[in-house]
Amino acid sequence: MEDYRYTADFLTIEDGVPTLTEVKGSYRLGSQGRAFTAFHEAGHATVSWLLKGASPLVKVTIIPRGKALGAAWYLPEERQITTKAQWLDEIAATLAGRVSEQIFFGHLSTGALNDLERVTKMAYAMVAYYGMSKKIGPISYYDSAGTRDTFTKPFSEQTAIAIDGEVRRILEEAYARAREIIEANNDKINQMADMLLDKETIYSEDIESILGPSAQSKKEAEEKKAENTQT
Repeated sequence: MEDYRYTADFLTIEDGVPTLTEVKGSYRLGSQGRAFTAFHEAGHATVSWLLKGASPLVKVTIIPRGKALGAAWYLPEERQITTKAQWLDEIAATLAGRVSEQIFFGHLSTGALNDLERVTKMAYAMVAYYGMSKKIGPISYYDSAGTRDTFTKPFSEQTAIAIDGEVRRILEEAYARAREIIEANNDKINQMADMLLDKETIYSEDIESILGPSAQSKKEAEEKKAENTQT
């Protein structure tokens, strides 16, 4: 069975999204909310499709699931290790929904809460656990044994400030990268959002018809070509 990863953008009725109404324990979106969700998901789809380090996209929907207004399914690669470049691609793709909101609607919503939580944890892990920050250096504060006192940090206040600064830098650079990609593909994101509003759920072949072959498929083709050349 395929190991699909499901990601959702969580937004509840209490968050005050325009024309959002509760129906049978789930939620139904009005036209304004559907458009907002469509562009949010189109942003995620576009950036993840165009970055080779991001996980391959399987499908995207704007049909609410529980308290999630939209969702995307990815097929993660079987990785023994994850490189710094792959982490950065995943962070940029995860931030792309929020970036798309800002570009196409001129304001932000609370719909990216789940995305922001995920990328903050990812960036922190890069800096404090995996030694992927030149400023902090090749050191890990990860407590694999789980014996550390929850209230005691294994580093000084000065180091804590430096870690926070590096996490912020990583996220801001990824945000700018996602914005550059979305702005360069403005018309295609409009086309994808229109398709989502029409079909509600789209698949990888639909996205390929708009953006062309994914960066992941191109990478795979290059690797196979290299293998055939060696043999």
